[in-house]
Amino acid sequence: MKIAFYTLGCKVNQYESEALRERFLELGWESVEAEDTADVYVVNTCTVTGMSDRKSRQYIRRMKRQNPDCITAVIGCYAQVSPEEAAAVEGVDLVLGTAEKADLPQYIDRVLEERKAVQKAGPEAQNGLLPAESAPRQELGGAPRPPVLVAVSPRNSLRKYRENGEITAMEDRTRAFIKIQEGCDRFCTYCVIPFARGPVRSRDPESVLREAQKLLAQGYKEFVLAGINTALYGTEEEFWEEYGTLTDGTPFLKEGEERTTVSGLELLLYKLSQLPGEFRIRLSSLEPTVVNKDEALRLLAYPKLCHHLHLSLQSGSDSVLKAMNRRYNMEEYRSIVSALRQQDPGYGISTDIIVGFPGETAEDFRDSCKAADDVLFVKSHVFPYSRRKGTAAADFPDQIPPQTKKARAAELSAQGQKVAEAFCRSCLGTVRQVLWERGETVDGRTYCTGYADNYIKVYLPCSEEEAKALENTFADVLLLETFREGVLGRIQ
Repeated sequence: MKIAFYTLGCKVNQYESEALRERFLELGWESVEAEDTADVYVVNTCTVTGMSDRKSRQYIRRMKRQNPDCITAVIGCYAQVSPEEAAAVEGVDLVLGTAEKADLPQYIDRVLEERKAVQKAGPEAQNGLLPAESAPRQELGGAPRPPVLVAVSPRNSLRKYRENGEITAMEDRTRAFIKIQEGCDRFCTYCVIPFARGPVRSRDPESVLREAQKLLAQGYKEFVLAGINTALYGTEEEFWEEYGTLTDGTPFLKEGEERTTVSGLELLLYKLSQLPGEFRIRLSSLEPTVVNKDEALRLLAYPKLCHHLHLSLQSGSDSVLKAMNRRYNMEEYRSIVSALRQQDPGYGISTDIIVGFPGETAEDFRDSCKAADDVLFVKSHVFPYSRRKGTAAADFPDQIPPQTKKARAAELSAQGQKVAEAFCRSCLGTVRQVLWERGETVDGRTYCTGYADNYIKVYLPCSEEEAKALENTFADVLLLETFREGVLGRIQ
């Protein structure tokens, strides 16, 4: 049988879809693209904004139009937070929550068996499956169809990290995501993700190592350690009881050494750094709600770690940060950036910024614009605030009109591009490590492109043959001049 995945949202979702896809391949299924005809479509959803919810519903309907007789399974954050709503979308057969998606193959088998039984027995067959209250009874080719199967565990029951499977490949042949952590307990007032992903659960470091070794064997040169709140990896007490000892029997933390928030990450980075081979490690994000400058600096001790952090700002206004429950102010945020750039002036910082948060004044917005100029982000993701049901901010007064949010997002996004160019200019004349990824044609000329360790995109003029030969190799590159969204470089 054929199965297709359509994935919305973050790096964690991308990882989970690939892990599940490989599980089905091991079971003898054929994997096809989401645009192709499949027997089963899996929509891995996102719910971080209202637009994410709408896109999730749109793609569910699209899958059904491609093959009306298919099974459509809905997993991911939208399924966890709004299972009844997901089940009510026409064409849905299966809705699985955060914990249950690890058992997707078994649930698909159950739906297939139930469908056969219902069609064989006729309209009255139910076989014990209970529909979601709002899910309509559906028809398949004129025959009765089983009700939607919904399996979603409550947030507080999600206590143990569950493996979706280990991956051996990703679409990008140079860079692979490795999920290390699940859940978040920060409860920023705008964010629905703690409700969608549950409390913090950290992955067994030995499982991470096994997966990294498989990916190294496949030729991958960069690992992106991904999680819902990566900085919280290993912060659970039971993590240290189970994993705090090295293979030689000695504790990772020396006698008298105090455990910090990043000790779990340090343990994992230490273990990964012991693996043989030429590779580098990138953190998908590090939350300033979790770490301070001293903890961020500790990570510089690991030479395989890229000099780039995604450090979510969310707002440049202290009053807005407080209303968001972000647990830091701009002075503390700047201190992290300053400490990193004192060690490496070209240290890359990317970020997320929300505009139009309830009560955000024109002055607050200007503070965010000023912060972007001051920090010199290598990349900025700007989002208009999205009111999410169940979050504290959804009930805040002074909600900002949509047209104001849209205008502010457009202005700051445009500024973000100029800021990124300014950061690139600040790095000209320096040498950075680049991992070459692929050849690209720009205005009829061939370039080999890749990313420096600080996340600047680098273009190297070359022939198609040279670009092919350079793919998935490292080089020290002199950054010469700004070009498109990155810089031109020359191998040293």
